[in-house]
Amino acid sequence: MRILTLNTHAWIEENQLEKIEQLAHFINEHNFDVIALQEVNQSMQEEALPASEMTYFHEAEENTIVKADNYAYVLRKQLHTEYYWTYIPVHVGFAKYDEGLAILSKTPIKEAFGAYVSDMRDYANFRTRKLLGIKTEVSGKDTWFVNGHYNWWHDEEEPFEPQWKYSLAVMDKYVGSLPAFIMGDFNNAAHIEGEGYSLVTGSGWHDCYELAAQKDDGFTVVKAIAGWENNKQKLRIDFVFSNQEVPVHSSKVVLNGIDSPVVSDHFGVAVEI
Repeated sequence: MRILTLNTHAWIEENQLEKIEQLAHFINEHNFDVIALQEVNQSMQEEALPASEMTYFHEAEENTIVKADNYAYVLRKQLHTEYYWTYIPVHVGFAKYDEGLAILSKTPIKEAFGAYVSDMRDYANFRTRKLLGIKTEVSGKDTWFVNGHYNWWHDEEEPFEPQWKYSLAVMDKYVGSLPAFIMGDFNNAAHIEGEGYSLVTGSGWHDCYELAAQKDDGFTVVKAIAGWENNKQKLRIDFVFSNQEVPVHSSKVVLNGIDSPVVSDHFGVAVEI
Protein backbone atom coordinates (compact mmCIF):
# COMPACT_ATOMS: atom_id res chain seq x y z
CA MET A 1 0.00 0.00 0.00
CA ARG A 2 1.26 3.45 -0.94
CA ILE A 3 0.20 6.61 0.88
CA LEU A 4 0.92 10.23 -0.06
CA THR A 5 0.32 13.30 2.09
CA LEU A 6 0.86 16.86 0.85
CA ASN A 7 0.00 20.38 1.95
CA THR A 8 -0.83 21.72 -1.51
CA HIS A 9 -0.80 25.51 -0.88
CA ALA A 10 -3.53 25.43 -3.50
CA TRP A 11 -3.92 28.31 -5.96
CA ILE A 12 -1.31 30.33 -4.06
CA GLU A 13 1.62 28.87 -5.97
CA GLU A 14 3.08 30.58 -9.03
CA ASN A 15 2.56 28.58 -12.23
CA GLN A 16 -0.20 26.72 -10.42
CA LEU A 17 -1.65 24.86 -13.42
CA GLU A 18 1.79 23.60 -14.40
CA LYS A 19 2.39 22.39 -10.84
CA ILE A 20 -0.95 20.57 -10.81
CA GLU A 21 0.11 18.81 -14.01
CA GLN A 22 3.41 17.88 -12.38
CA LEU A 23 1.67 16.53 -9.29
CA ALA A 24 -0.77 14.54 -11.42
CA HIS A 25 2.13 13.03 -13.36
CA PHE A 26 3.86 12.10 -10.11
CA ILE A 27 0.73 10.41 -8.75
CA ASN A 28 0.14 8.58 -12.03
CA GLU A 29 3.74 7.38 -12.01
CA HIS A 30 3.69 6.09 -8.43
CA ASN A 31 0.16 4.71 -8.31
CA PHE A 32 -0.74 5.74 -4.75
CA ASP A 33 -3.59 3.95 -2.99
CA VAL A 34 -4.55 6.83 -0.68
CA ILE A 35 -3.75 10.52 -1.05
CA ALA A 36 -4.33 13.08 1.73
CA LEU A 37 -4.25 16.75 0.73
CA GLN A 38 -4.34 19.84 2.95
CA GLU A 39 -4.95 23.50 2.05
CA VAL A 40 -7.27 22.32 -0.70
CA ASN A 41 -8.72 25.62 -1.89
CA GLN A 42 -11.64 26.56 -4.08
CA SER A 43 -12.78 30.07 -4.97
CA MET A 44 -15.68 31.17 -2.80
CA GLN A 45 -17.34 32.89 -5.76
CA GLU A 46 -16.95 29.97 -8.19
CA GLU A 47 -19.90 27.98 -9.51
CA ALA A 48 -20.73 24.65 -7.88
CA LEU A 49 -20.01 21.45 -9.79
CA PRO A 50 -23.02 19.74 -11.38
CA ALA A 51 -24.15 16.35 -10.06
CA SER A 52 -22.75 14.69 -13.21
CA GLU A 53 -19.22 15.53 -12.01
CA MET A 54 -19.74 14.06 -8.53
CA THR A 55 -20.10 10.36 -9.42
CA TYR A 56 -17.06 9.25 -7.41
CA PHE A 57 -17.51 11.82 -4.65
CA HIS A 58 -18.47 10.60 -1.17
CA GLU A 59 -20.00 13.25 1.07
CA ALA A 60 -18.36 13.47 4.50
CA GLU A 61 -20.54 16.37 5.66
CA GLU A 62 -24.09 17.09 4.56
CA ASN A 63 -24.62 19.75 1.90
CA THR A 64 -20.94 20.09 1.01
CA ILE A 65 -20.59 22.32 -2.04
CA VAL A 66 -17.67 21.54 -4.32
CA LYS A 67 -16.77 24.35 -6.70
CA ALA A 68 -15.53 24.05 -10.28
CA ASP A 69 -11.99 25.15 -9.37
CA ASN A 70 -11.66 22.89 -6.34
CA TYR A 71 -7.98 21.94 -6.34
CA ALA A 72 -8.61 18.26 -5.66
CA TYR A 73 -11.21 18.11 -8.45
CA VAL A 74 -8.89 19.81 -10.96
CA LEU A 75 -6.07 17.45 -9.96
CA ARG A 76 -8.26 14.35 -10.12
CA LYS A 77 -9.32 15.16 -13.69
CA GLN A 78 -5.70 14.60 -14.72
CA LEU A 79 -5.23 11.27 -12.96
CA HIS A 80 -5.30 7.98 -14.85
CA THR A 81 -7.12 6.22 -12.00
CA GLU A 82 -10.75 7.10 -11.22
CA TYR A 83 -10.07 7.83 -7.58
CA TYR A 84 -12.96 7.91 -5.14
CA TRP A 85 -12.72 11.13 -3.19
CA THR A 86 -14.11 13.43 -0.54
CA TYR A 87 -13.60 17.03 0.52
CA ILE A 88 -14.70 19.35 3.30
CA PRO A 89 -14.22 23.11 3.64
CA VAL A 90 -12.74 24.10 7.00
CA HIS A 91 -12.30 27.88 7.02
CA VAL A 92 -11.72 30.88 4.79
CA GLY A 93 -8.23 30.78 3.32
CA PHE A 94 -6.23 33.74 2.04
CA ALA A 95 -9.37 35.93 2.25
CA LYS A 96 -10.99 34.48 -0.88
CA TYR A 97 -11.00 30.68 -0.77
CA ASP A 98 -12.87 27.89 0.92
CA GLU A 99 -9.82 26.16 2.40
CA GLY A 100 -10.27 22.51 3.25
CA LEU A 101 -9.13 18.92 3.27
CA ALA A 102 -9.42 16.19 0.66
CA ILE A 103 -8.73 12.45 0.49
CA LEU A 104 -8.50 10.36 -2.67
CA SER A 105 -8.74 6.55 -2.55
CA LYS A 106 -8.32 3.89 -5.22
CA THR A 107 -10.84 1.69 -3.42
CA PRO A 108 -14.45 2.73 -2.70
CA ILE A 109 -15.12 4.89 0.34
CA LYS A 110 -17.41 2.98 2.68
CA GLU A 111 -17.84 5.73 5.25
CA ALA A 112 -16.55 9.26 5.75
CA PHE A 113 -16.68 11.97 8.39
CA GLY A 114 -15.75 15.57 8.94
CA ALA A 115 -15.38 16.74 12.54
CA TYR A 116 -14.20 19.82 14.39
CA VAL A 117 -11.09 19.48 16.51
CA SER A 118 -10.96 23.15 17.54
CA ASP A 119 -13.07 25.05 20.01
CA MET A 120 -13.14 27.77 17.36
CA ARG A 121 -16.08 27.29 14.96
CA ASP A 122 -15.83 30.62 13.14
CA TYR A 123 -15.56 29.88 9.41
CA ALA A 124 -13.87 33.25 8.81
CA ASN A 125 -11.08 32.44 11.29
CA PHE A 126 -8.13 30.37 10.07
CA ARG A 127 -7.73 28.84 13.52
CA THR A 128 -10.89 26.79 12.97
CA ARG A 129 -9.74 23.22 12.34
CA LYS A 130 -11.33 19.90 11.37
CA LEU A 131 -10.43 16.32 10.61
CA LEU A 132 -11.53 14.45 7.49
CA GLY A 133 -11.65 10.66 7.63
CA ILE A 134 -12.57 7.80 5.31
CA LYS A 135 -13.03 4.08 5.80
CA THR A 136 -12.02 1.89 2.89
CA GLU A 137 -10.78 -1.64 2.33
CA VAL A 138 -7.08 -2.52 2.37
CA SER A 139 -6.11 -6.14 1.62
CA GLY A 140 -9.63 -7.23 2.51
CA LYS A 141 -9.71 -5.35 5.82
CA ASP A 142 -11.54 -2.14 6.72
CA THR A 143 -9.02 0.62 7.44
CA TRP A 144 -9.43 4.29 8.34
CA PHE A 145 -7.42 7.12 6.82
CA VAL A 146 -7.66 10.47 8.58
CA ASN A 147 -6.40 13.81 7.29
CA GLY A 148 -5.66 16.89 9.39
CA HIS A 149 -4.08 20.34 9.28
CA TYR A 150 -3.41 21.55 12.81
CA ASN A 151 -2.48 24.75 14.60
CA TRP A 152 0.85 25.39 16.29
CA TRP A 153 1.81 24.28 19.79
CA HIS A 154 2.11 27.85 21.09
CA ASP A 155 -0.88 29.37 19.29
CA GLU A 156 -2.44 31.82 21.77
CA GLU A 157 -6.08 31.11 20.87
CA GLU A 158 -6.13 27.56 19.50
CA PRO A 159 -3.02 25.60 20.52
CA PHE A 160 -2.28 22.11 19.29
CA GLU A 161 -2.65 20.19 22.56
CA PRO A 162 -6.45 20.46 22.98
CA GLN A 163 -6.90 19.92 19.24
CA TRP A 164 -5.08 16.62 19.51
CA LYS A 165 -7.23 15.61 22.50
CA TYR A 166 -10.33 16.36 20.42
CA SER A 167 -8.79 14.28 17.63
CA LEU A 168 -8.39 11.28 19.89
CA ALA A 169 -12.05 11.53 20.90
CA VAL A 170 -13.15 11.80 17.27
CA MET A 171 -11.08 8.80 16.24
CA ASP A 172 -12.30 6.80 19.22
CA LYS A 173 -15.85 7.46 17.99
CA TYR A 174 -15.30 6.53 14.35
CA VAL A 175 -12.20 4.34 14.19
CA GLY A 176 -12.54 2.23 17.31
CA SER A 177 -10.26 -0.80 17.13
CA LEU A 178 -9.84 -0.80 13.35
CA PRO A 179 -6.45 -0.13 11.75
CA ALA A 180 -5.99 3.58 11.12
CA PHE A 181 -3.56 6.13 9.76
CA ILE A 182 -3.65 9.83 10.51
CA MET A 183 -1.60 12.12 8.33
CA GLY A 184 -1.15 15.70 7.27
CA ASP A 185 0.43 18.98 8.28
CA PHE A 186 0.75 18.92 12.08
CA ASN A 187 2.62 22.24 12.37
CA ASN A 188 4.69 20.68 15.16
CA ALA A 189 8.33 19.85 14.49
CA ALA A 190 9.51 16.34 15.32
CA HIS A 191 12.77 17.51 16.90
CA ILE A 192 11.15 19.61 19.63
CA GLU A 193 10.84 17.54 22.80
CA GLY A 194 7.76 17.87 24.96
CA GLU A 195 5.52 19.46 22.35
CA GLY A 196 3.14 18.21 19.67
CA TYR A 197 5.18 15.35 18.25
CA SER A 198 5.83 13.96 21.72
CA LEU A 199 2.13 14.26 22.53
CA VAL A 200 1.08 12.29 19.43
CA THR A 201 3.63 9.51 19.80
CA GLY A 202 3.02 9.38 23.54
CA SER A 203 -0.69 8.72 22.95
CA GLY A 204 -0.12 5.45 21.14
CA TRP A 205 0.41 6.57 17.56
CA HIS A 206 3.45 5.30 15.67
CA ASP A 207 5.40 7.52 13.29
CA CYS A 208 5.71 5.62 10.00
CA TYR A 209 8.98 7.44 9.39
CA GLU A 210 10.48 5.85 12.49
CA LEU A 211 9.03 2.44 11.56
CA ALA A 212 10.40 2.55 8.03
CA ALA A 213 13.13 0.16 6.93
CA GLN A 214 14.20 2.72 4.34
CA LYS A 215 14.03 6.47 4.96
CA ASP A 216 15.69 9.79 4.23
CA ASP A 217 16.06 12.89 6.43
CA GLY A 218 12.28 13.40 6.52
CA PHE A 219 12.36 17.20 6.21
CA THR A 220 9.29 18.64 4.49
CA VAL A 221 9.87 22.36 5.12
CA VAL A 222 13.30 23.83 4.44
CA LYS A 223 12.67 27.59 4.42
CA ALA A 224 10.43 30.30 5.85
CA ILE A 225 6.81 29.70 4.80
CA ALA A 226 3.35 30.88 5.84
CA GLY A 227 2.98 30.05 9.53
CA TRP A 228 6.74 29.62 9.89
CA GLU A 229 7.81 33.09 8.73
CA ASN A 230 10.94 33.19 10.89
CA ASN A 231 12.06 29.66 10.16
CA LYS A 232 15.75 29.20 9.38
CA GLN A 233 16.09 25.42 9.71
CA LYS A 234 14.82 22.23 8.17
CA LEU A 235 11.62 20.91 9.74
CA ARG A 236 9.76 17.62 9.81
CA ILE A 237 6.15 18.72 10.35
CA ASP A 238 4.26 16.56 7.83
CA PHE A 239 3.62 13.02 9.03
CA VAL A 240 1.91 9.69 8.56
CA PHE A 241 1.07 8.02 11.88
CA SER A 242 -0.39 4.54 12.43
CA ASN A 243 -2.39 3.31 15.42
CA GLN A 244 -0.64 -0.04 15.02
CA GLU A 245 3.05 -0.86 14.84
CA VAL A 246 2.94 -1.96 11.20
CA PRO A 247 5.93 -3.00 9.07
CA VAL A 248 6.78 -0.01 6.88
CA HIS A 249 8.90 -0.61 3.79
CA SER A 250 9.83 3.04 3.19
CA SER A 251 9.14 6.66 4.10
CA LYS A 252 10.39 9.22 1.61
CA VAL A 253 10.17 12.97 1.18
CA VAL A 254 8.88 13.63 -2.33
CA LEU A 255 8.00 16.58 -4.55
CA ASN A 256 11.13 18.26 -3.23
CA GLY A 257 13.06 19.05 -6.41
CA ILE A 258 15.40 16.06 -6.14
CA ASP A 259 13.72 13.31 -8.16
CA SER A 260 10.34 15.00 -8.45
CA PRO A 261 9.32 18.66 -8.91
CA VAL A 262 8.46 21.13 -6.16
CA VAL A 263 4.71 21.83 -6.36
CA SER A 264 4.02 23.54 -3.02
CA ASP A 265 5.71 25.36 -0.15
CA HIS A 266 5.70 21.98 1.63
CA PHE A 267 7.27 18.82 0.32
CA GLY A 268 5.19 15.65 0.40
CA VAL A 269 5.67 12.39 2.28
CA ALA A 270 5.26 9.04 0.53
CA VAL A 271 4.97 5.94 2.69
CA GLU A 272 4.94 2.36 1.41
CA ILE A 273 3.58 -0.35 3.71
